[in-house]
Amino acid sequence: MENHSITHVILTGGVGSRLWPLSRKSKPKQYLDIFDGKSLFEMTVDRNRNIADKVMVVGNIDNCHLSKNVLEKSDTAYIDIIESTPRNTAAAIAFAAFASNDDDILIVTPSDHIIGQMQLYEDAIQEAIEKASKGFIVTFGIVPTKPETGYGYIERKGDNVVSFREKPNQVSARDFIAKGNFLWNSGMFCFKASVFLEELKVYAPEVYETSKLAWENHKDGNLDLELSLNIPSISVDYAIMERSKKIKVVSSHFEWSDLGSFESVYDYLISIGHPVDENGNMVIGTNNYTAFIGIKDTIFVHTDTANLILKKEFSQDVKSVYNALERDQSDLLN
Repeated sequence: MENHSITHVILTGGVGSRLWPLSRKSKPKQYLDIFDGKSLFEMTVDRNRNIADKVMVVGNIDNCHLSKNVLEKSDTAYIDIIESTPRNTAAAIAFAAFASNDDDILIVTPSDHIIGQMQLYEDAIQEAIEKASKGFIVTFGIVPTKPETGYGYIERKGDNVVSFREKPNQVSARDFIAKGNFLWNSGMFCFKASVFLEELKVYAPEVYETSKLAWENHKDGNLDLELSLNIPSISVDYAIMERSKKIKVVSSHFEWSDLGSFESVYDYLISIGHPVDENGNMVIGTNNYTAFIGIKDTIFVHTDTANLILKKEFSQDVKSVYNALERDQSDLLN
């Protein structure tokens, strides 16, 4: 197999609105230290250390200093790409590809996922690198453990993608699991830089042209605001994954969670021994004595300026609180 240089591209753009009030614009969830004393971002850097030759971080003007603190602490050299305004994942990944050599293989991962069973993870990465070196764009599908409604799904036949499905309702999710050929869409990818850019040019030419222009005018990795505002804000799934004929899926068995909601945070914290009372109630963010009476499966989230009390199964609805605060331009989001 030819020897390609491998770059780990870390996307750090998200705000984690469903984890408010823990996650704020000034400190999004990937930098919080509530997970085993390390932030999710730091865990993401660590888990790919022995796989990649280079690290590239695509962040934004609000969070790049947080990434820098982590990487300097561990003395990690990296290529910094700083967006002046969020333009979704198609553009973020395009910048990483423009910053690379044609033949470099990029492993693109979000910075806020929990991944377990490292041997299975490394096996999946090696399989993806092999497919990427043959000119495919590889997406990682996770073998589902339950009919989860918080994730998108990939319908597959072998390593070919039949279709991408939006987050399903409970009935469809159960149907997907019963069929057995559906995987969770992890939002992780692997490809040669040149192949990604060729496909972007074919299927989303406007994203290609505008991000290329923004990249060509960067200053030390900082992207110009005006040029960036011309870039269509669309996801990589919509721009390329759902259209390209070069997609392969690696069916992966490692433990995976995107920690996108308090329900998934709750499940993870329980797995590492975080206390709950006999009715499944949990406290996050304070050691103050907290008693729950007459309620079960409730999560109490404490921060200095805001508290959140929610039933675990309503954790997708936190976004509506966030959106309401955003409409009021509340300081509580910062």
